Amino acid sequence: MTGADRRGSPEGRLVVISGPSGAGKTSVCRELKQSPKIEFSVSATTRPVRANERDGFDYHFLSPEDFASRVERGEFLEWASYNDCCYGTLRAPMDAAVAAGQIFLLEIEVNGTKQLREAGVPGLYLFIAPPDIAELRRRLVSRGTNTQEDIAARVRIAEREIDAAQEVVLGSPLYDHVILNQDLPATVCRVRELISL
Repeated sequence: MTGADRRGSPEGRLVVISGPSGAGKTSVCRELKQSPKIEFSVSATTRPVRANERDGFDYHFLSPEDFASRVERGEFLEWASYNDCCYGTLRAPMDAAVAAGQIFLLEIEVNGTKQLREAGVPGLYLFIAPPDIAELRRRLVSRGTNTQEDIAARVRIAEREIDAAQEVVLGSPLYDHVILNQDLPATVCRVRELISL
């Protein structure tokens, strides 16, 4: 299957963005979401609603029973369990956005990307990487919100994710492009180019 076949139609399509914590993927997505052509994916979860969160905006909040029943019916593109709560991407919003000619933007972890690739979901898959691990560690420290232990754990996960980004799934690379985020405006420009935004 060619790269073009995996991306889907030139108008409505799925764009997946992954990257380790501190690489800048959320900042890239925040910039992309300003475009009216972008429909940003809202994940479903079984975790309780936190203060100031809104159903359908921050997450689609589902009961564990509803979530499990949707998994059985094949309503999720991908899903995973973290800390006794489930998180997943519902298929229907993506189908609606793509049919309407929108770019459905999905910010997701590497394991979720593998599920999509293994299921043959067409899209453009992008991995945002830090220039190096030292810079990643510096960015995590500069946030001022993580303990040293948490930073060390995030760096270990980042190293695994960067390695995983080079994997091949069903005969093709897991990601169509790996983009080094040395400068956020330049990275956003490159991503806009790749998705023809």
